[in-house]
Amino acid sequence: MTFQRFRERFRCFACFSGGEVRAAFPGFDRGNYREWIAHGYLRRLRRGWYAFADAAGIPGISDHLAGRIYSPSYLSCETVMSRCGLIPESVVQLVSCTSLKTAYFENAFGQFTYRTLKPSLMFGYAPASLPGGLHAFAASPEKALCDFLHLNPGLSTPDDIEALRLDADILSGLFASGTLERTAARFGSAALSRRLALVRKVVLP
Repeated sequence: MTFQRFRERFRCFACFSGGEVRAAFPGFDRGNYREWIAHGYLRRLRRGWYAFADAAGIPGISDHLAGRIYSPSYLSCETVMSRCGLIPESVVQLVSCTSLKTAYFENAFGQFTYRTLKPSLMFGYAPASLPGGLHAFAASPEKALCDFLHLNPGLSTPDDIEALRLDADILSGLFASGTLERTAARFGSAALSRRLALVRKVVLP
């Protein structure tokens, strides 16, 4: 198997799994992965997942990979909260929610953290188009905040909420539209409702 032949077959894939490779090339020699990684042609993303090294130049590639290498999942929590301006800090890790077990992967494309939700809470996200015909799944700002509050039960005091430095203008808009409270209601969690009420009291007195 030449790398040129392999590249031609998977040229439209930003990343690919071992299963996809075996389906395309039955009897594929896994030793090729080691050789092509050593030559700098491929990058290993996690066990059984790979990407072409030059995919690093595709804008938004890490967002796309986050949803591909551990599925089902969608970007949420601090990642989305930072991007929409709800929190002031930039976030190095890509934080996603998944119905699978909690996981963490680090590779040449970034750091990928996955937080576990019940399957019934896997809602409130949508696909976003990326260059090159790729896509990524990301939560709405209100779902990202609800996911974050739900997954961090230790946020129980006014000081805890103050430390988040939530943007009052953006938060006010989410409350005003009613989408934040409707999203929280779908969790069916009294604890989340209490935390959200505390957020409103502290940030929007």
